[in-house]
Amino acid sequence: DPSDSLDFPVELCCRPWRSADRVPISFKVLPGDHEYPKCRTKRTSYEWYIPKGILKTGWMNKHLNLVPALVVVFYELDWDEPQWKEKQLECATRVEIVRQSLQGRNTKVAVVLIQKKTPLPPGEDVIASERAAALCNACDLSGKSLFVLPHTDHLVGYIIRLENAFYEHAQTYYYTEIRRVKSHKEFLNKTTHQLLFVRHQFKIAFFSELKQDTQNALKNYRTAYNLVHELRAHETNMLEIKTMAGFINYKICRLCFQHNTPLDAIAQFRKHIDLCKKKIGSAELAFEHAAWMSKQFQAFGDLFDEAIKLGLTAIQTQNPGFYYQQAAYYAQERKQLASVLCNHDSSVTYPNPDPLETQTGVLDFYGQRPWRQGILSFDLSDPEKEKMGILSLQLKEKNVLHSELIITLLSNAVAQFKKYKCPRMKSHLMVQMGEEYYYAKDYAKALKLLDYVMCEYRSEGWWTLLTSILTTALKCSYLMAQLKNYITYSLELLGRASTLKEDQKSRIEKNLIKVLMNESPDPEPDCDSAAVKASQKLWADRVSLAGSNIFTIEVQDFIPFVQCKAKFLAPSFHVDVPVQFDVYLRADCPHPIRFSKLCISFSNQVPVFLTICNSHHKETMCLVPGKTRKFSFKFVAKTEDVGKKIEITSVDLILGSESGRSLQAARSFKRRPKLPDNEVHWDTLTIQASTMIISRVPNISVQLRHEPPALTNEMYCLIVTVQSHEETVAKDVKLTAGLKPGQDANLTQKTQVTLHGTDACDDSFPALLPDIPVGDLQPGEKLEKPIYIRCGTVGARMFLFYISYLINTVVEGKEILCRCHRDETVTIDTVFPFDVTVKFVSTKLEHLDRVFADIPFLLMTDILSASPWPLTIVTSQLQLSASMTPVDQLESYVENVVLQTGESASECFCLRCPPVTNASGVATGCYIISWKRSSPVESVPVVNTVITLPHVIVESIPLHVSADLPSFGRVRESLPVRYHLQNKTNLVQDVEVSVEPSDAFMFSGLKQIRLRILPGTQQEMLYNFYPLMAGYQQLPSLHVNLMRFPNFTNQLLRRFIPTHIFVKKTLL
Repeated sequence: DPSDSLDFPVELCCRPWRSADRVPISFKVLPGDHEYPKCRTKRTSYEWYIPKGILKTGWMNKHLNLVPALVVVFYELDWDEPQWKEKQLECATRVEIVRQSLQGRNTKVAVVLIQKKTPLPPGEDVIASERAAALCNACDLSGKSLFVLPHTDHLVGYIIRLENAFYEHAQTYYYTEIRRVKSHKEFLNKTTHQLLFVRHQFKIAFFSELKQDTQNALKNYRTAYNLVHELRAHETNMLEIKTMAGFINYKICRLCFQHNTPLDAIAQFRKHIDLCKKKIGSAELAFEHAAWMSKQFQAFGDLFDEAIKLGLTAIQTQNPGFYYQQAAYYAQERKQLASVLCNHDSSVTYPNPDPLETQTGVLDFYGQRPWRQGILSFDLSDPEKEKMGILSLQLKEKNVLHSELIITLLSNAVAQFKKYKCPRMKSHLMVQMGEEYYYAKDYAKALKLLDYVMCEYRSEGWWTLLTSILTTALKCSYLMAQLKNYITYSLELLGRASTLKEDQKSRIEKNLIKVLMNESPDPEPDCDSAAVKASQKLWADRVSLAGSNIFTIEVQDFIPFVQCKAKFLAPSFHVDVPVQFDVYLRADCPHPIRFSKLCISFSNQVPVFLTICNSHHKETMCLVPGKTRKFSFKFVAKTEDVGKKIEITSVDLILGSESGRSLQAARSFKRRPKLPDNEVHWDTLTIQASTMIISRVPNISVQLRHEPPALTNEMYCLIVTVQSHEETVAKDVKLTAGLKPGQDANLTQKTQVTLHGTDACDDSFPALLPDIPVGDLQPGEKLEKPIYIRCGTVGARMFLFYISYLINTVVEGKEILCRCHRDETVTIDTVFPFDVTVKFVSTKLEHLDRVFADIPFLLMTDILSASPWPLTIVTSQLQLSASMTPVDQLESYVENVVLQTGESASECFCLRCPPVTNASGVATGCYIISWKRSSPVESVPVVNTVITLPHVIVESIPLHVSADLPSFGRVRESLPVRYHLQNKTNLVQDVEVSVEPSDAFMFSGLKQIRLRILPGTQQEMLYNFYPLMAGYQQLPSLHVNLMRFPNFTNQLLRRFIPTHIFVKKTLL
């Protein structure tokens, strides 16, 4: 392969193989007497020296693999070795052998003593120091070149230290080599030593790179690159210049990526291409230049990709894919040039002897011709040999598998564009790959790739590109005799989207008709003659085989040669009305086409197939190009399809006949766009691909009778009246009643529906009663059904009443059983029936914010009707908590009271609260009101509304004072008053009692007294009051002062005893 000479040498592309945490050293284990390459005699003058080339082919390998920077002699020797003298001499001999082999070179030599014992710290082992000095002297080594490797537990640590020391020695060697090469420059002149300038600069850069001084290496490579392009170029040395330029450019770009300066690498590569793309060289070997350009782009793409894997970030517009694509482009150009330049007759034989052979089997210098190595003259001394050399290269190029090279590069580019999300670039290159596979006669892979990208070009409307791809795909399917693919691509190439000329379409249509008639088609134009002969045999076998001749082609993804539109005549149809729809067909092919069947499939569970048979519509079975044909259909929907959408899933057009092949072109109508109007003209035809089947219109009436609003928790009665207006019996009538679904979930939980008004609903009753059987309804018959609803919360609710029934009807002479339904909804507000207020008062009817332990108080309730309808309070009940006791018998005072809107009813209960420890408040209990709506219906259940009574704060008092006196007095008649003072504490109370006189009374009794009351006992004080005036008069005031409780005030005392009394006049 001539392209082998254009490949980059392995030595140029080698990478450090060691991990990043170890020094970059390459080791080789060699025997002690190994022969190293002999060093040539150093040149002292370049005055008469004429170089034969730029860089020798073996130089990089020699300095990478053959000539070492450092030779390390390993020798087993402990410091306390008994036979030290003999061992020392043997070690010195080995070092001398190595030195003799490296004579003339600057390679460093070091010795490592492998010892079994761990050495002592430096300076402590006197014997070791003395013997080390003696050994260095015997081996002519410096102290820095002698090392010890103890074979102990810390072996890895010693090895790493040794590696670092070796690395320093190796760097010293390369530094010396760089100085040696630089010293040659003073002997050179630019007239005859131009090549040496490039060679020496390259060597300096190469040694700098080996020394790991990449910055200086890059600097020297750049200098070398500029020197290459300063060389005088001629057709004879053009390849050598380009080869060295390519090598050095590779090194520069690689180091730029390594330094994380990708823009510098890209700029260098662009400069390199601009400088070299016009340096074609010999016109007869122009394909060689295209191959060289391809290699340059491929190598840079590899470098770019490698840098990305190491962490570089690429972007959509600058990624390795573009360089692989360009490499593929030059590989294609190489193929085209080779097809022209290497198109020799079969009579032309390969030259003998072979001009490409050399004595050593390899070239002496990179980029030179094998038949004129080392000849720098621009004049050809042997034109005949030159001619034979060019011929041999051309004949070798003829055997190169160009398509494989192109496909590999395109495949790399596709992978990159896929990675960086460039779909159009990826599709474009996949088309090229498919075409290359076609040229390589791998038709199956070509078809696979082309088929993959077709859908993208279809969806984006690239019709010209699609037509070109389809043409290639059609050739592939013909050459492989793939019937179905051949038919599919023919259908699309005949369609209106195809940009083929009419004569080409006509040829394809004739071939399609032949295939449908079970005949072999004519060959596609521009196909390989040998492949055509093979395919004709395959087609003959296909014709003779008696297999399945029905092919189903899904054409919804492309534009075939027959256009199809379908529309239902209405967006919905009642189940008792025939479903009607039209199908329109138009052909775009050059010649009329005849079809045998038209089938329509629908989306309902059991598909309906409607077929036009040959015997009925013969005049319409032929489609004339450009003319629209309309076909009308109708069918009766199934009752189970009520509420469903029926969609035309496909329209199948069957071409051909049962005797030959038949082609079923299936056109899907899912998700087709709708057009604006409904005219017969093709371009303005609307597509209505689906319709709804809805139930038959019901012929019954539904009325709802009730008295809104509903009251909370009552059994609200709603009467549903259903009357049939059907002409026949309505069978299996069912009623669904209750809360309409889809409302707030809280409403569902607080709403119950029942058919029995006497039942008291609880939370277990449903909010919706489904399918309540009602029976059959005769024509004109009326039916009433009471529904009872309990609403637990206030607010608006929507209720649904759904009536369904079955009825027989006749459609298109066919009797069907239809289920009809009617629904009514009503919104009912729910309100509170009454408002209840509760308050605590003293026995004097004064408001209390707190009560006192063991002191009677009054609980007053007030029921205010908020209902727009009269309410009957059946009874009421007070349920006290354990901390409350009644003073009197508890009984209801509002039994059977009827309240109109706005009226209220009140009750009063006398209670007492024993002492408690909880100062925050005491539960009173609950107040239960039993009520119902005042209605003539006796069966309406009573509703119990429970009112939770408020908590009350209870306080204790040290002394309780109560008074016994008549309810009234008379003027000038004695009025006995008895005061009871009760000690409520566990202490003896010292009490001061005084009575303040009043103008309306005289009195007798103790006006002021001090007494002592024992715990839990009471003291009585008796007074006789003598009224002097009639009317509502103030009694003499009783004042009590407690010595132990100074906070006990007379104001508190007045809550317990009366301060006034009504005095009547004396009857005469």
